[in-house]
Amino acid sequence: MEIMTVASLEKGLLAIFAVIVGAIFISKLKSKKLKLPPGPLAVPIFGNWLQVGDDLNHRNLGDLAKKYGEIFLLKMGQRNLVVVSSPDLAKEVLHTQGVEFGSRTRNVVFDIFTGKGQDMVFTVYGEHWRKMRRIMTVPFFTNKVVQQYRFAWEDELGRAVDDIKKRPEASTTGIVIRRRLQLVMYNIMYRMMFDRRFESEDDPLFLRLKALNGERSRLAQSFEYNYGDFIPVLRPFLRGYLKICKEVKESRLLLFKDYFIDERKKLASTTGSKVTGDKCAIDHIFEAEEKGEINEDNVLYIVENINVAAIETTLWSMEWGLAEIVNHPEIQQKIRAELDAVIGRGVPLTEPDTTKLPYLQAVVKETLRLHMAIPLLVPHMNLHQAKLGGYDIPAESKILVNAWFLANNPEWWEKPEEFIPERFLGEEKIEASGNDFRFLPFGVGRRSCPGIILALPILALALGRLVQNFELLPPPGQSKVDVTEKGGQFSLHILNHSVVVAKPIA
Repeated sequence: MEIMTVASLEKGLLAIFAVIVGAIFISKLKSKKLKLPPGPLAVPIFGNWLQVGDDLNHRNLGDLAKKYGEIFLLKMGQRNLVVVSSPDLAKEVLHTQGVEFGSRTRNVVFDIFTGKGQDMVFTVYGEHWRKMRRIMTVPFFTNKVVQQYRFAWEDELGRAVDDIKKRPEASTTGIVIRRRLQLVMYNIMYRMMFDRRFESEDDPLFLRLKALNGERSRLAQSFEYNYGDFIPVLRPFLRGYLKICKEVKESRLLLFKDYFIDERKKLASTTGSKVTGDKCAIDHIFEAEEKGEINEDNVLYIVENINVAAIETTLWSMEWGLAEIVNHPEIQQKIRAELDAVIGRGVPLTEPDTTKLPYLQAVVKETLRLHMAIPLLVPHMNLHQAKLGGYDIPAESKILVNAWFLANNPEWWEKPEEFIPERFLGEEKIEASGNDFRFLPFGVGRRSCPGIILALPILALALGRLVQNFELLPPPGQSKVDVTEKGGQFSLHILNHSVVVAKPIA
């Protein structure tokens, strides 16, 4: 019996080996018919994973671009990863062939957090995406929305300035201003979404929400789970990680539902089926749900997208901008001088004023160039085999546009490693909206980030109000604040939150 068992095991192992060898052989035969982009030599099963590892951040991919060229291919286990690192090819992916490359890849973790693409950001290009984009545009991403809510933005920033002035340590040893700006961003977006705000940084509901969103971000942005995503045979080792992801996902969605979505629905029912006065964003989403255009899960995932894509990314950029202003007192002085000359000393900056301040706008753009919040943009995918840069791109390849590399390559930018807002003040008007494919902080084309219409004025307002009201300095004994970066799957944020001295200006 034992001999038969051993023999059966040997036969089984030989069969598995034969299947693997056969699959590799068939794959090689197929790949010979394709002209694939260059890249490092891949090994069976693991591809290039053993060579490049899990940490596919913007800098590492930029180094590989210097070696393999403006388009290269990494075989990451079962996944084809195509990296684009030139303005011309970025234009092909995002604009010229925007339909062909308009889908999204997902991974094992984002499948959990987005309900396998029931949201807008990570769903494939098609009817569901078009419907979700249309439903989200009216309540969130129009000039009318900006004008409706700009007073709320200005109010929140005014409250933050007052709070900082009341803290004596702010003007002596310094405080982490980012924490107060985080409350600003939550209140801005929750006033827009639910007509709700949190009274302070100690609000219990705010603390719960912030903690769950932070944990979601940490789990999703980590490179730690790539091995199991790339190589299915290793996926069992991710069970514990994925279990935590599911628990965080369920807790977040339940919090959104119980404390915000259901509360707003109750308010509508007590005011006679419809909310009177100005509708907030979720009221428009409810109308789409009532018409049968989307379901209750879609509503939840819209709220999930806004919590991450709108709040966190804008907050990261605020923190980067503040750090650079502290580290460059001459730039801070230029912003203040422009504000005094155009708006008037002591006159609070408003949203319409931001368009009259070219130097402040240049500081915002330079922040987005040097410290791009989403340095690889959100990955694209071609549902069918396609052509790009003269190469064949296999169907369902993950396409990364290294937008950070485009914006920080000395081939296209003078002294790209330095923070120089003046580069955006020349005759050549480079805008964040993507009129120049060297500078794509929000992407461009069909899958560009619609939040640009909110992010740019909010960033200018926040940085402008801080400079108007405070002399911003590094802590005593330090010449600069630390701007060491930490990259993630999609994100680029500051590693250590900056302690900043904020001395009120009389």
